[in-house]
Amino acid sequence: MPEMRVSPRERLVLTAIIELYIATGEPVASQAVARAFADRDGLSSATIRNVMASLAEGGLLEQPHTSAGRVPTPAAFRYYVEQITRIDPQMGRVSVPGFEVPLSEVRRGQIEDEFAGVTSSTEYLERTSHVLALISSGLGVALASSPATQVLEHVHFSRLSTGRVLAVLVTLAGAVLDRVLTLDRELTHLELETAARYLNENFHGWPIERIRTEVARRIEVERVAYNQMLASVEELCRKGALISGEMAPALFVDGMANLIAAEVDRERLRQMLVALEAKQQMVELLTAYVDGRQQEVRVVVGLDMASPAMQDLVLIGAPARLGGGNLGTVALIAPTRIQYQEMIQAVRYVARLSERILEVPAE
Repeated sequence: MPEMRVSPRERLVLTAIIELYIATGEPVASQAVARAFADRDGLSSATIRNVMASLAEGGLLEQPHTSAGRVPTPAAFRYYVEQITRIDPQMGRVSVPGFEVPLSEVRRGQIEDEFAGVTSSTEYLERTSHVLALISSGLGVALASSPATQVLEHVHFSRLSTGRVLAVLVTLAGAVLDRVLTLDRELTHLELETAARYLNENFHGWPIERIRTEVARRIEVERVAYNQMLASVEELCRKGALISGEMAPALFVDGMANLIAAEVDRERLRQMLVALEAKQQMVELLTAYVDGRQQEVRVVVGLDMASPAMQDLVLIGAPARLGGGNLGTVALIAPTRIQYQEMIQAVRYVARLSERILEVPAE
């Protein structure tokens, strides 16, 4: 969004209004703001009313009813989020000047307890959606990274019947992917074992998306020496043993009841649920807003891209990493009236847990 000109006094008043609104859910009157600044000189009720009028003219506050107080607009929440997640160019990290609220010991303990016993990436992502829904007033979401971008641990082939083979692929992050391949020519058990051994010995630790291209290249270079063996490997790869554009990443969602309870407009609720229940739309939403190459939390206020009914929702997401690679995306989607500082810290904490609870053993 364009840089917004807000004076220090306006920022103080706007911050107070937003935090009072988050705490109460009610429009905020100038008297309530004045009480919050009871010990500050120069911030009388009259002064605060003038500041609130200026903020309203700037599109940061709105008045739902003639006699009511003011409520923050989506633009106000965006400004607030920018203040609490401002990047410090000197330190190269997120700093929260005047707003930093560390995650409490109680909250960290709750999160740690919920992840007890998790041993695989699939369990971690599934548990993440539950945990983020549990500690927020919104939806917990976890999206596994695309299988094509993951790294090969090992692959195994089993003959099922004539022309049908089960390919089981394990990634370095611990994800297990399987699919049934229908082959154009019959491969013996020995050919399947030889193909799996060749892939495991030559491509362990390779990004899966690169293996198929490299196999095709080696066929051309080594066709004379390894014609029969490489032909078997090429047939299995061509049929999708290692990569397939049709293979969608796993998506875990929990906490839909939280959003249902928070939304009073039934038609907007219906539209919002339609948008959230469309798996492909959710995948596109997370992919568009959270960059797996970055380390930090991303906060997006207003999810109009998914649906106009989601304009009053906020997404807080971060990439989870393992062994230097992208394991997936963890996020929560909640009403804009959320405890931003705590939830940003919680998402960051959960995202960083992946490296600790799913440690990649040293070779």
